[in-house]
Amino acid sequence: MADHPERHVLRGRDMRDLVLGMSDGLTVPFALAAGISGAMASSRIIVTAGAAEIIAGAISMGVGGYLAARTEAEHYQAEERRELRETHEVPHREVAEVKEVFAGFGFPEKLINEATEVIVSDRKRWVEFMMRLELNLEKPHEGAAPRSALCVGSGYALGGIIPLFPYVILSSVQSGLLLSAIVTCIALAVLGGWKARVFRTRVLSGALGSAVTGALAAGAAYGLTHVFLSRM
Repeated sequence: MADHPERHVLRGRDMRDLVLGMSDGLTVPFALAAGISGAMASSRIIVTAGAAEIIAGAISMGVGGYLAARTEAEHYQAEERRELRETHEVPHREVAEVKEVFAGFGFPEKLINEATEVIVSDRKRWVEFMMRLELNLEKPHEGAAPRSALCVGSGYALGGIIPLFPYVILSSVQSGLLLSAIVTCIALAVLGGWKARVFRTRVLSGALGSAVTGALAAGAAYGLTHVFLSRM
């Protein structure tokens, strides 16, 4: 039972990273393929360029996820060292801060004093209390950085395959673009709804927002390509 909260946190972070990776993976290759379609390139060229972008994007997103997780861990460690130092250098102030936290929950003064004595009797528990309830920081898991890199990168690659697949099965660029737009908007809507559920926001607005964002990105890329080619 003691490991359940940690597993729950890891699943939540993994899902968050996977959703964020897939969201970018759907949007960027979709916009790229639509833009190249505006140049009337062949389906083979679109697939080749899209595949190269997916590989590069997945690596970039994975590295970004790794660095973000490492930065989060380093920030936690720095704050933890600061809190530990302050319990040695200014213990009276840290004790007062513990009491303020309990007071914020509406505890009576007698119970605040008793609970504070229990907390400050163990320095490790004292520091953990301050990190979680004063600074609102959760201790990152040791393997969070590589897990984040894997989830974000694989999510990007998985999402990027969807808008390119129609160009693989259809020889006509325009037919491929139409089918790609349809399946990608559906995928973005589903993913947006899922992401909204993960982050506990409105599912419908999340679905519509993701679909509209993808459509605008593709439309902008397609339109700009036409404008560029018309001026050549």
